[in-house]
Amino acid sequence: MKNFGLDIWGDHNFIIKDDTININYGVEPSLYEITNEIRNKGYKGPLLLRFPHLIKKQISTLFETFNSARKTFDYQGSFNAVFPLKVNQFPNFVNALMDVSKEYNYGLEAGSKAELVIAMSKTPLGAPITINGFKDKEMISMCFIAAKMGHNITITIEGLDELESIIQVNREFNAECETPVLPNIGVRIRLHSSGIGIWAKSGGYNSKFGLTSTELIEAYELLKKHNLLEHLWMIHFHIGSQMGDIAPLKKALREAGNIYAELKKRGADNLSAINIGGGLAVEYSQHAHDKERNYSLSEFANDVIYLMQEIAKNKEVPQPDIFTESGRYVAASHSVLVAPVLELFSQEYHEKCLRLKPVNPPLIQELHDLYNALSRTNAREYLHDALDHMESLLTLFDLGYIDLEDRSNTETLVNLIVKKAIALLKSEDTDELKQLQDRIQEKYLVNFSMFQSLPDFWGLEQEFPVMPLTHLSKKPTNPASIWDITCDSDGEIEFNRDYPLYLHDIDLDEEEYFLGFFLTGAYQEVLGMKHNLFTHPTECVIEFDETGHYTIDGLIEAQNLLDVLDDMDYDTNLIDRTLKQHIELSETLTLEEKRELLGKLYLHLSENSYLKTIQAIEELI
Repeated sequence: MKNFGLDIWGDHNFIIKDDTININYGVEPSLYEITNEIRNKGYKGPLLLRFPHLIKKQISTLFETFNSARKTFDYQGSFNAVFPLKVNQFPNFVNALMDVSKEYNYGLEAGSKAELVIAMSKTPLGAPITINGFKDKEMISMCFIAAKMGHNITITIEGLDELESIIQVNREFNAECETPVLPNIGVRIRLHSSGIGIWAKSGGYNSKFGLTSTELIEAYELLKKHNLLEHLWMIHFHIGSQMGDIAPLKKALREAGNIYAELKKRGADNLSAINIGGGLAVEYSQHAHDKERNYSLSEFANDVIYLMQEIAKNKEVPQPDIFTESGRYVAASHSVLVAPVLELFSQEYHEKCLRLKPVNPPLIQELHDLYNALSRTNAREYLHDALDHMESLLTLFDLGYIDLEDRSNTETLVNLIVKKAIALLKSEDTDELKQLQDRIQEKYLVNFSMFQSLPDFWGLEQEFPVMPLTHLSKKPTNPASIWDITCDSDGEIEFNRDYPLYLHDIDLDEEEYFLGFFLTGAYQEVLGMKHNLFTHPTECVIEFDETGHYTIDGLIEAQNLLDVLDDMDYDTNLIDRTLKQHIELSETLTLEEKRELLGKLYLHLSENSYLKTIQAIEELI
């Protein structure tokens, strides 16, 4: 895997310089340099690094590509976009998002009351806000308040009951107003077209959201009856996240475009926008043979603009404004999770670990001779002999004829022979050698929680690019499995022969080794769970000034142990008193020992759940 697939997923955001992976921006600092600067301030464990310039890059690329398509086709409608808050609601991200997107009149999409509060407080007046998902009367009232505040807000109707609530709230807010102020009204349509892949059920007739054609006509009549038709401004559809194939989108666009035209012809004169939802895919793959999407952003934009224009011309209606709610595309690339490797679990299989006796059992002596005599010409034969000897020796151990040291020597020698044979036969890409890689894979224990930081890998088998921050001038040779520090066997990225990850053989007693997990900015944080009570990692924002130099801002430390327990609704004051009493009431401790023990306890309670190396513990003490 050349450069860990950086040329496939990296989008020129990062570059490899000599030994490290660096940010392809400004003075091009290395991630290792930034990580060490943060750790030298006392922050250990995993780190989440945010890069606002990558958010701006995605937004500007999105707008520039769509506006280029509009110019190419002489499209009369405008292009607009909002960010769906469900993708990432963390303040360091949202604040950066709104700061870098001001020039694009970029807005937010909310799907809950709490998200609506964020949208109302963070979106500039005039920039669009769209409200999706199921809504009660209270949430609709909040939308009316936002409209009264001056926000350009659109309520998307998901069902006829919501429209009844809009009619009722309008009476309460505007009954005696000479110039009533209402939010814009949108309708989500339940298309026959559906997406593909994991999120295909977001579209189609069995989807959770949207109005059928029959319900759409009923909604139209209700709006007309209550003099609200002039506020019908947008139709909306969404056929699924991470849309890897462009074909379903084309089908959905034709369907939605014709529904738009039919409503216009029916008399919805102010209907002027089509919201195509999200779904613009991100390339997560590190392997050229298994890419995530089959289209470019340019093709995506051209298809949307061309098809909407053709339908509008054929139906003789105005060309609609286009809205998108691309969240994954905007957010995924902006953050990198950096975590230190704590241990390599197969390092016992080294020559220095052999415990050979002056006189060894014959088969073990023969294994040792095979290892020393192994060459390119005899590698396959000696490999087969070693595997056969291992089975025999394990049987002898079970029968009590050899001891534990003999068994240890057997495992070590066979592992060394397999590794050496694979290296000698690396030009032969056979199934046998691939299967043997599973046998000798190195287990890297990494200081993070899969369930907290990569929940989509655990829940959906979504791959994320992984690579070390250093040693990139050297070829990695270890087939790698990555273990997190939770006590759950699912907390592992297993070595996969079809999508192999190779890492370096590092002596962790001599140096640290960090892994970077990339494209983690979409969904991973908000879906992360406190499995084993591991919390959101320490995070910070990496800002670049006009000279290209960076600063580390917005540093938020991971929650300490008591804060995590407080989030789980434990009475932390009671816990604190109980722990203190257990020590103070002890009859076996002296007063000085009690003080020392309490000091150590409170020191540990002020830390987070992530593990610390021996060196870090010594620094702490």
